[in-house]
Amino acid sequence: MPPDAAADRAATRAAAQLRTNIAEAHRVVVKVGSSSLTTPKGGIDPERIEKLVDTLAQVRNGGREVVLVSSGAIAAGLSPLALKTRPRDLATQQAAASVGQGLLMGYYTQFFGRRGLGVGQVLLTVDDVTRRSHYRNAYRTLGKLLELGVVPVVNENDTVATHEIRFGDNDRLAALVAHLVHADALVLLSDVDSLYTSNPSKPGARRVADVRSDADLATIDTSARGSDVGTGGMTTKIDAARIATSAGIPVVLTLADRAARALAGEPVGTCFHPTGKRRPTRLLWLAHATDGHGELWLDDGAVRAVVQRKASLLPAGITSVKGSFASGEPVDLVAPDGTVVARGLVNYDADELPDLIGRQTRDLAAELGAGYDRTVVHRDALIVLVTHPGPRPTASA
Repeated sequence: MPPDAAADRAATRAAAQLRTNIAEAHRVVVKVGSSSLTTPKGGIDPERIEKLVDTLAQVRNGGREVVLVSSGAIAAGLSPLALKTRPRDLATQQAAASVGQGLLMGYYTQFFGRRGLGVGQVLLTVDDVTRRSHYRNAYRTLGKLLELGVVPVVNENDTVATHEIRFGDNDRLAALVAHLVHADALVLLSDVDSLYTSNPSKPGARRVADVRSDADLATIDTSARGSDVGTGGMTTKIDAARIATSAGIPVVLTLADRAARALAGEPVGTCFHPTGKRRPTRLLWLAHATDGHGELWLDDGAVRAVVQRKASLLPAGITSVKGSFASGEPVDLVAPDGTVVARGLVNYDADELPDLIGRQTRDLAAELGAGYDRTVVHRDALIVLVTHPGPRPTASA
């Protein structure tokens, strides 16, 4: 058999096996977007919600565990507030989310209840799962809901969040939740049946059945934006798939109407194959769900210690501090050439650090007290973003 033919057969077998694994996955996270829950005019469509609930209830009543990450709070709040389109300003978005979240949960409570299942609302912000005590609480809550036979319904806490509404998306949230709950599979439900090489309305667009690595995405055009009632597009779904698969979780992207077939392992949509292994939950969130609130610029020795030796960051290796941040918040660690090499949770407020930088911890402890012998960023709260530091890309790159 020619080598290419043998490779093709092996790839086909691997794809079929992965679909089987998804069909047998005990714990599944399912994400549904606003466009899959709304009418053509943008209002919430109870019939579409009930159809999704029927599928998920059958899966749950069949002995598998389901976590639902549901968009739609802002969309649900449009009609009661007499808004024709998704608002652009933050305050009105938060008002719509406040009104709509209760309506959305009312539908889920009603429809799951008819099928003998309870639901539990879990509203998250990035802070809930990057701070050690918070993410443990989130994990325990979700785990206990599943243990009690309840279907957790997760959404971002849009009514109090700021950064998340403007830049976040529930595709990424779903990938991170899948890792948080140790899910065996992630299903992203969209208004597009699969990933295509370009906009599926264009001539010559081809469906992509399997994505095994970034090389399979190199020629794909993902420039199309999402619907008027949602925040995501194909780019956010690919990013979410990268996050999940890098942690060993397979992903299926397909239409909401094909959720049952996807969960049954049928060859619908696009299947993203795992590319890595599970990582510490908090570090995955730190890498993918946060931006640095400030910058710590390092000397070359500190960069080598952090990147190559995976060491903690000490005051002696810092050359300057930029931005305003409080202890416990994420900050970027920057090499002398401007490359952001790592991100971590800082143990000092921004205004404390200028008097400490470049100094040895033993000297600081002797002069200021034992509390100042702590690391600036501990290695257990730090994620390396680049393996080989290099120049920061220019704006045109």
